[in-house]
Amino acid sequence: MKKHRILIAGAGGVVGAAAVDHFSAQPDFEVLALARRPLDLPEGVKQLRVDLTDPVACQKAATELSHVTHILYAALFELPDLVSGWRDPRQMSINEAMLRNLLDAIEPVAKGLRHVSFLQGTKAYGGHVEPAPVPCKERWPRHNHQNFYWLQEDFIRARQAQAAWTFTILRPQVVLGYAVASPMNVMIAIGAFAAILREQGLPLTFPGGGDYVNGASDSRLIAQAAHFAAVHEIAANETYNVVNGDGLVWRDLWPSVAERFGMPLGGHEPLCLKDEMPKYEAVWSRIVAKHGLKPLTLEQLANSSWEFTDRTLGHGLAHPANAVLSGVKLRQHGFAGCIDTEDSLGFWLEKMQSQRLLPR
Repeated sequence: MKKHRILIAGAGGVVGAAAVDHFSAQPDFEVLALARRPLDLPEGVKQLRVDLTDPVACQKAATELSHVTHILYAALFELPDLVSGWRDPRQMSINEAMLRNLLDAIEPVAKGLRHVSFLQGTKAYGGHVEPAPVPCKERWPRHNHQNFYWLQEDFIRARQAQAAWTFTILRPQVVLGYAVASPMNVMIAIGAFAAILREQGLPLTFPGGGDYVNGASDSRLIAQAAHFAAVHEIAANETYNVVNGDGLVWRDLWPSVAERFGMPLGGHEPLCLKDEMPKYEAVWSRIVAKHGLKPLTLEQLANSSWEFTDRTLGHGLAHPANAVLSGVKLRQHGFAGCIDTEDSLGFWLEKMQSQRLLPR
């Protein structure tokens, strides 16, 4: 019998998928993956298909959860209009309810529950409301704006005060990883954008706004940080920024993308990906047939990631505000992980090519 049994909620998302891969490779962890849609999972990983917005369904699943010792909560509800949805009361209340429904189901049966990790992000520092100071640090007072992060955090803190388990909050920035139909997968958006330009015989232009200093978080690194938090007492009830360890300027990464797709590098040609890329479904269909890709439409592949990528690349802004999270605290507490962002970009594009989501 394995020492730890972790439930990964949101196992089909960018973070959840990487966490399933990471924890399933650990000899002392048994993994239970929770997601609504069927997933292709590593050997030995059991999937539990549950709609977290349904409290009755969560309660029915409780018989499968009695052995859980750890939870990584990476589930997320986003509205179709992504950015405006971040300030929508309905989006906030549904995300709070999802976490509450799961904990309400697990706590009465999982008597050995020891730790819960859950995710926030750069919105914790109010960067979507106003420019945030650089670098953002976990010790700052809570930014005064409405956010489902605060609803979930307040719920967890109140519940944990009466419980034997501890929690850790992980705050990544622009997560790089692998997932299909994720609402915020900048990797699939960049790769599909490059493939569509190449198919038309065009160079790889940069569609964003002005240059600014940003950061990113490889989903493998987030999984490693979740592992650290799960088994180290120092992480109990702490909040950590989880970032690769280097800064970046997105346009400076474009030569690497162009090289991967074997295409010339173009100049700066601003383009609203959210508005323009859905027009290329026919081109994408041609790419799928030519390269034997999985039969997914562009909409199925990218979801609202076009809108997220517009925001990430600073579209429409001549001088986007720098956005940098400090990763010092996590490393001071003993976590040794770091990943080069350019290497991360190449790794995940290769992964998506090898899985026939993007052409070589």
